[in-house]
Amino acid sequence: MSVLVLASQSASRVAMLSAAGVPFVAEPAHADEAALKAAMAGARPRDVADALAELKALKVSARHLGRLVLGSDSLVVLDDGTILDKPVSREEARDHLLRMSGKRHDLVSAAVVAENGQAVWRHVDTARMFVRPLSYAFVEAYLDAEWPAIGACVGCYRIEGPGVQLFSRVEGSQFTVLGMPLLPVLSYLREREVLPA
Repeated sequence: MSVLVLASQSASRVAMLSAAGVPFVAEPAHADEAALKAAMAGARPRDVADALAELKALKVSARHLGRLVLGSDSLVVLDDGTILDKPVSREEARDHLLRMSGKRHDLVSAAVVAENGQAVWRHVDTARMFVRPLSYAFVEAYLDAEWPAIGACVGCYRIEGPGVQLFSRVEGSQFTVLGMPLLPVLSYLREREVLPA
């Protein structure tokens, strides 16, 4: 079995692959995500997430010819179509949480596998996230406990931790919420004999 290269050092993606028993190494892509998002302004969120995952996979694949490279990305899409980026400050995180309060948003997670500098497989999945009404006091206490760790999290939550308290309901795969459509990824890795069938 060959070792997969994960084009990310996301703690949740590393944890998912490790827990699933996938042999892999993680390497950050250092891709210019902002430029790609700007170039794709107005595109469907699922297409943007897919393009970001592909960008990461291709960038790392160029350094690892002959190996499978997995890129993944997630976007939070508000009910009015606004795409939220990762918060750059505690104040922006507070704004994001208050904007999501009492509303539904979509969390779109994409995965792309590249080989020899070409995308060879892709999958996009969406989870529907229902945020309960949040009081300002709760948001402040939550940020006291979770900032700056959630600065690296789209949506300002780690659902595997205290972030689960933000929600009244979640529809979709827990893996998608964590940042990668894991089951389809595992299926493809079995096809490619990275994992036993």
